Amino acid sequence: MRKYKQVKRKEIIFDLTEWSRVEEHASKVSMTTSEYIRRIALDGSITYLEMKNVTPIINALRIIGNNINQIAKKANEINSIYAEDIEKLKKENAEICHTLNLYLSAIQSGAA
Repeated sequence: MRKYKQVKRKEIIFDLTEWSRVEEHASKVSMTTSEYIRRIALDGSITYLEMKNVTPIINALRIIGNNINQIAKKANEINSIYAEDIEKLKKENAEICHTLNLYLSAIQSGAA
């Protein structure tokens, strides 16, 4: 037997100006109008963060991940690891943490 989600349907009437505003607000946060209306009705607000500037951070994390994998593979092959490899990883990790902290600070100050 198939179970169906119980729902309550409600019709809302907007004039053309109001609907235009709903469409505009929904497109700003990359949502459909129905999703936008539901989220606003339930949560009262929508927090939307522009994530375009995160691409360099993601790329840097990929590079570090690749480096860690290469070092781990080599360490498993020779049952050893070089101190300079560890230092390189520590330095890259510190740079990424610093960049992330700067980005998060910018987001928090912009949201305040």
